[in-house]
Amino acid sequence: MSLTYEEFKLRADTVRAQIATACTCAGRDPREVGLLAVTKGHPATAAAHAARYGLRAVGENRVQEGVEKRTQCTAVIAWELIGHLQSNKAKLAAAHFDRVQSVDSGKLLHHLDRAAAELGKQLPVLLQLNAGHDPAKFGAEPEDAPRLLELALACKNLRVDGLMTIAPLSDDPAVAARAFANLRAIRDRLAAQCGTPLSELSMGMSDDLAAAIAAGSTLVRVGTALFGTREQV
Repeated sequence: MSLTYEEFKLRADTVRAQIATACTCAGRDPREVGLLAVTKGHPATAAAHAARYGLRAVGENRVQEGVEKRTQCTAVIAWELIGHLQSNKAKLAAAHFDRVQSVDSGKLLHHLDRAAAELGKQLPVLLQLNAGHDPAKFGAEPEDAPRLLELALACKNLRVDGLMTIAPLSDDPAVAARAFANLRAIRDRLAAQCGTPLSELSMGMSDDLAAAIAAGSTLVRVGTALFGTREQV
């Protein structure tokens, strides 16, 4: 059952408060951390609620699901792809998403760059790294990051905003904290080497956002805490 806007607002206020508390503990300004509402498995009304609340964007894991929902939603809000993207769906993703966070290979960069060129647009992207060295997670390996960034910066129709990672699933909070700290360190090194700020660090979800914020996250991706259990998988 989908949430009413009032129910969503209460949940969003709670998440915002958690972000503010985490920022205070980390000595950061809450305005430095954005909230991406993850609408995967929820109806198009979820995106409408996020827009009404004033959020800048929503995140979707699957291309087709995101495309369908975007056509159903009349609210003005940006749509970001945060799930694994296969190269054969790059053209569809480039056409219907405002940013792709899950770019993890040179092959995918090539396909997105070509698709963006055909559309006459510059597509913002994030490079997804497997900063926690988790074999169950997508993302380029950290040692491949310099080469991947070099390839990305050479793509005239792509704009590299920063990096993204998903922490390994673990009962030990230190595991996520290490992954987030690793991504931050990689970003700092790459930014210094290439002279590009890579200002966006997309890391942290409902259960580990405090650790992500402490490590420097600029965007937390939250679904369950905002919308409850997904209606579909």
